[in-house]
Amino acid sequence: MVAAESSADQRLKVGPLPTQLSPSVRRFDFTLITDSRWQLVAKELVLAMLAPRHQTVAPLPRAFRNPLHVTSCCGRLDELVRFFNWLGERATSSLQQVTTRDCEAYLAHRRYVLDDDGAVIGENSHATRRSAAQVVVDLVNYRDLFTTDRVPAGLRPWGGATASAVAEMPSGRDENKTQPVADEIMQPMLAAALYLMSTLGPHAVDLANKIRESDRHSARRAQGLRRVGPKNRVPVLELSEILAEYTRTCTALPMLEDHYVAKRLDKGWAEDDPLLLVAMGTLARRAGLSQFCHPWLPTMRPALEDTLAQVGVERPFGRDADMVPAADGTSSLPWTLPVSRLQAVALVGIVRTAAIITAAAISGMRASELMELRIGCRRPPDEAVPGLTRYRIASKIVKGQPLGGTDDEWVVIEPVYRAIELLEQLHDAPAEGALLIGRFSFNVRFKWFKNWANSEAGQRLGLAPIPGGPVNLRMLRRTLSLEMAYRPGGVLATKIHMKHIAVATTEGYASRPGGAQAELLAEVNKHESERNLQLVLEEFRNYQEGVLPAGPGARSLTEFFAGIDDQLAAASGTAPKAQRNDRDVLNLLTKRANVLHLGPANYCWFTDPSRALCLKLAGTPTADRPLIGMCDSARCPQATHHPGHRPVWAEHADRAKIFIGQLGATRKTERTRLQADYDQPSGSSPRSTPPVQPWTRSPHENLRSPAHREREPHPGRHGPPPSRRDPARRKMRHQDPRPRSGRRPHRVLRHPPLRSPPP
Repeated sequence: MVAAESSADQRLKVGPLPTQLSPSVRRFDFTLITDSRWQLVAKELVLAMLAPRHQTVAPLPRAFRNPLHVTSCCGRLDELVRFFNWLGERATSSLQQVTTRDCEAYLAHRRYVLDDDGAVIGENSHATRRSAAQVVVDLVNYRDLFTTDRVPAGLRPWGGATASAVAEMPSGRDENKTQPVADEIMQPMLAAALYLMSTLGPHAVDLANKIRESDRHSARRAQGLRRVGPKNRVPVLELSEILAEYTRTCTALPMLEDHYVAKRLDKGWAEDDPLLLVAMGTLARRAGLSQFCHPWLPTMRPALEDTLAQVGVERPFGRDADMVPAADGTSSLPWTLPVSRLQAVALVGIVRTAAIITAAAISGMRASELMELRIGCRRPPDEAVPGLTRYRIASKIVKGQPLGGTDDEWVVIEPVYRAIELLEQLHDAPAEGALLIGRFSFNVRFKWFKNWANSEAGQRLGLAPIPGGPVNLRMLRRTLSLEMAYRPGGVLATKIHMKHIAVATTEGYASRPGGAQAELLAEVNKHESERNLQLVLEEFRNYQEGVLPAGPGARSLTEFFAGIDDQLAAASGTAPKAQRNDRDVLNLLTKRANVLHLGPANYCWFTDPSRALCLKLAGTPTADRPLIGMCDSARCPQATHHPGHRPVWAEHADRAKIFIGQLGATRKTERTRLQADYDQPSGSSPRSTPPVQPWTRSPHENLRSPAHREREPHPGRHGPPPSRRDPARRKMRHQDPRPRSGRRPHRVLRHPPLRSPPP
């Protein structure tokens, strides 16, 4: 709803509006434009952008069809003020006199930053230049709407290009400008926030209640206090009674705030005065008096000093604090030391900030959505199945929605639900429907939170220091998007949870190059390639140490490693001073790393799709990727087993053995079949092709799978003569009978078998 005030004020108020908008954005001030005709032009333009479907605005061919946000309209008005006043300084009396040269001059005026002498010292941002160009474009597009003054009909600045093109705005294909929070900052920050929320939260609620209770009885304007002044008699009886109560209960006298102590010293109090730190005003209000007048001090000093000597003086809040475990788990200690009222209020604020950080970092809500949270926004937990509880909180979506936002709900995890509950308990006036957080500055709150965690108070509780670095709500939202999107089905889940309108927005959040699903997958593939390179390098180093792979594809992989080893040796021989590093080896291994696919218990070297057993079984021999879920590594000629796979096979074999042992006596057929499958290493049974066997033959015989060794005769008894052996094996055996210098000879892997030997 838009309502104009009196013509004398000439301001325009807009409402109702989101909580996030500050008062300066809520009010459109047109009085800053000196020309009264241009004031009306600005009003007509802003109203047309707020109400694009009005009957006078809708027929315009180049007008906006969707209403602009109030913040955008406020920015357009600010730029209009600059443009119109700039025209006035150039002695331009009418918009009819504006030419293309004037438009270019204004853009240059807003493009460069000048010093006091008029020299160019820098350039403004692309957004500033776009705002300058957009003002001129708007005056051209809405020309027929204006009643008092308008630009010439034939004005086409910059050849009709858009404001973004004129300002040379980036295309959006570059890296996302909002970076995620660094891990070295995120971990200690979130750990401190969760600790304060869960461990100190209940104690902070009690402290906040005590502060409110103390303010009701000890404030200067509290109800029921007797107004007194310096000319009144000294209330000896009232003050003596309250001092006697402190003595009887052994309660320390309240300590004065530090800034009041400084004021007393400025007024001439001695630093060694025993009453310097005593908050006598608090004592007077406890006695029912509005204040403690300074002329009363000589009369009451003996009684005050006597009570002080017996009970002492201490800060009023946090005395006898409960014990809590430290954040590092090393000890138990009081959750707070005695604090003054201002320190107590600050401590409650730190716990409130911890709850805000937890809710923002784990829910991913925007600042506008957090500010719209209200008392009672927590929905009752929904336990769909036993042990699985779903938590929801209600707020409003402001971005991209009509004025005032749209009601919506967020499904969150329990820590967020508890953080909202803690914020409700810490609220000063928890009335139903009241704003829970209101408009706040996260940057300021996080700065206080970090300083407190790094101070003596935070270190006393065992909190890890939070290093310096930027943290804001957008970065927290981006960090959560990355964590969610890199999981199976994560892009869609992130879109739903983050309330994005289009999947492209989610892809921009989840991909650092930003903006498209293909770029997200490219980044994932980049990480996979780096991981595969490291795995291949590790296996190559194992080969050099004599640790050879097993499985049907082991022969091909070992021959490949032997070829790489020969290339490195030949290069070292021709260049004696050359030193081969990991980068040189990785360059040679890159091609093989590109065809590596990881299985749960084997590696798949997908070099030839026609040889892939999984594609033959699936009937897709021309596919470009293996079906790793259908891999039968006992028979596929491109599968290999390595020492890292042995725990998987051993665990599978143990489970199969336990399952066979649990079969009843009547299930003889199943037992016989499963036992035979377990004992014979054939097919794809749990016992088939264990990754490492206790081989004692030559290392090259390790390349043969156990199934092949069962089917083929022993080479020493019935094998072919040496002259007819496989050429590749003959070459590997005879090409270099002695180990090269600087490298140990191949050693044979010896591991215990997967099952115990028969009795």
